[in-house]
Amino acid sequence: MRVLLVGAGGVGTAVTRIAARRGFLDHMVVGDYDLTRAEAAVAALTDAEGRFSALRLDASDEEAVRDALLSQRCDVLLNATDPRFVMPLFRAALAAGTHYLDMAMSLSVPHATTPYERCGVKLGDEQFARAEDWRGADRLALVGMGVEPGLSDVFARYAADELFDDIEELGVRDGANLTVEGYDFAPSFSIWTTIEECLNPPVVYEKGRGWFTTAPFSEPEVFDFPEGIGPVECVNVEHEEVLLMPRWVDARRVTFKYGLGDDFIAKLKTLHALGLDSTAKVTVPGADGPVQVSPRDVVAACLPDPASLGDRMTGKTCAGTWVKGTKDGAPREVYLYHVVDNEWSMREYGSQAVVWQTAINPVIALELIAAGTWKGSGVLGPEALPPRPFLDLLTEYGSPWGLREER
Repeated sequence: MRVLLVGAGGVGTAVTRIAARRGFLDHMVVGDYDLTRAEAAVAALTDAEGRFSALRLDASDEEAVRDALLSQRCDVLLNATDPRFVMPLFRAALAAGTHYLDMAMSLSVPHATTPYERCGVKLGDEQFARAEDWRGADRLALVGMGVEPGLSDVFARYAADELFDDIEELGVRDGANLTVEGYDFAPSFSIWTTIEECLNPPVVYEKGRGWFTTAPFSEPEVFDFPEGIGPVECVNVEHEEVLLMPRWVDARRVTFKYGLGDDFIAKLKTLHALGLDSTAKVTVPGADGPVQVSPRDVVAACLPDPASLGDRMTGKTCAGTWVKGTKDGAPREVYLYHVVDNEWSMREYGSQAVVWQTAINPVIALELIAAGTWKGSGVLGPEALPPRPFLDLLTEYGSPWGLREER
């Protein structure tokens, strides 16, 4: 398999370090707008066989991406950029006749008049609108294939197939006890993406009602996370799982709640109050005259690169899916989860826990596609494909998942 990886940030670099240890990959071209970043990702690998190379590539330039896919004879495009670039990369892969994977889906747009009640444009709507084109081309666009969304969706499919006869609720619950020495505010993942998902209206799904929205940070609950993380307050956040799971898994309710903490929420609310979460460009003075910048991009530029925080970070991060329903007529409740210790991921891969946990899942998916174990056409979420081979490979990669009976 030949892969074009677009994006050599924290997640993209972790992808290369994980994929370098697996034999299914023939070649991976690492493309990034900053060529030095792509070259650094490749140079850090032990690559005696020359399976990795670097390329300067602008993710917003569909024609350039399509040409790179064709000239490099790639079978698949793996998108490791932020959600702004989903659609140009998605369209470029279709135009080149390759498969496509991403870890975050096309952006939402809140409802114009009732944003905290009704959905406007939902996450992934633009991609699902092109599903027939992908089916017609007999190519697979596997969307939302990170950890959340991604592994959480695999857990949902596994629960439906093997653990439950009837599912009342699928609830993705994400929490951590990570701390970063020397910073009062240092998000462990892209602040651009974090602002997008935390300040947009969260989406909830209920059978019979469909998708609807609530206010940001609504329905707080304390969830007890495993492996020493402990109780963390979680709140509703906009996330792809709620838009993906109901398409393939029968459940009466689907939610996503994230353990943010009061301090983190307060800072996000302040950014919003000041307009610093906006992506609309404003004019500011520059050395050579006025320049236009996005306030959100300025916030991102002022904060440390999440990929650089590993040496200062301690603790664990947990991603998982809580499932409530019945099995053989009896009530059942389980939490399927995956925990990564930052000390372990830094020691083994040189990548901090959150980006490493995100990166391992698309690599596993690529291996399953290369082997023909996962196959299909159209725009599919992870829950549309058999879960057991994925979970088995996750363990084989040295990072096992867990199941905790809640009752």
